[in-house]
Amino acid sequence: MPSNREWAVSKFANQLEQLIYIDQPIGTGFSYGTDTVNSTEAAAPFVWKAFQVLFESKLFSKYASREFIFATESYGGHYGPSFVTYFEEQNALITSGAIEGECILVSALMINNGWYDPLIQNIAYYTFATYAPGYGQLQPDHVLKNISKALYGPDGCVAQEQDCYAAGNSTESNNVCSQADNYCINNVFAPAVGDRDADDLRQNSSASFPPEYYLNYLNTSEVVSKIGAETAYQECPSAPYDLFAMTGDDARTWLPQLSELANSGMKILIWAGDADINCNWLGGYASALAMDWYGNETLHNSRLSNITLDGTPIAAVANVDSFSFARVYAAGHEVPAFQPAAALAIFTQVLNKEPLHSV
Repeated sequence: MPSNREWAVSKFANQLEQLIYIDQPIGTGFSYGTDTVNSTEAAAPFVWKAFQVLFESKLFSKYASREFIFATESYGGHYGPSFVTYFEEQNALITSGAIEGECILVSALMINNGWYDPLIQNIAYYTFATYAPGYGQLQPDHVLKNISKALYGPDGCVAQEQDCYAAGNSTESNNVCSQADNYCINNVFAPAVGDRDADDLRQNSSASFPPEYYLNYLNTSEVVSKIGAETAYQECPSAPYDLFAMTGDDARTWLPQLSELANSGMKILIWAGDADINCNWLGGYASALAMDWYGNETLHNSRLSNITLDGTPIAAVANVDSFSFARVYAAGHEVPAFQPAAALAIFTQVLNKEPLHSV
């Protein structure tokens, strides 16, 4: 591991007290059992129950009164708004006496290169492939022309996504949204990526960074024994994904819930590495600008301004009260892997409930 990453990890560990990792839905990570979770909405109660069980334990009950920060990535653009909204709803029921349980105070939500609103972000694939700021045009003109037709043509990606949104949670919505998702992936996302690495446009499709040494580490007998794991660690198994694909979960938006959380004054960070195509920063920024909350106009009128770390620009940011957006320079999908020092500085400022600033 390069020395700068060792520095970032060790400094990070010294500044934070506790981290909780939850492998879910069942079948991901070390988790095992019968998986019935087929949507973002269906996943939230299981995570809530996991915290409730955790705090019933004498070993962990002392943490129940602590503030929690949800730090999530990629599909976390769905998970983050869903889970935090569900937690807030359950807290209200506990406070009113309608149910029993431990309130879980979520003080901040951080989403790194998130998938928030598929309609907005599918359009952003075309925008980003046409001109990725700092990197230039990613695909040739004839490919861009085909992507545009796939987006805006009759029964194209935009029309199908709009049909998915209109279908809501009706019985027909699973098929409508699943078809929309498949069409947009095959005809918009895939050609926008081409032979590049979807998570880092600077690499080709055979990209080897970030390395996945941790998979071997987590499956060593010593680690498995200390964790008490019953199964081998799986990073992205197919079975949980297939359940989500059947309901078209990927094609649904969670922007309204994210907007409500921002409107409540919760500390929120939307940040993205600017070399990621998958959940590129233009789509993330467009999603942030589309949020329906009291700070919408101010965010529209706020320029993205550089912040620096030891004099070197690390990100372009905008702060509106408790909300922050950041485009992190020279980082792919997993920002902390590409820019650990910058990620640590930004993460620390959110923990301290500060607006993003130079250090």
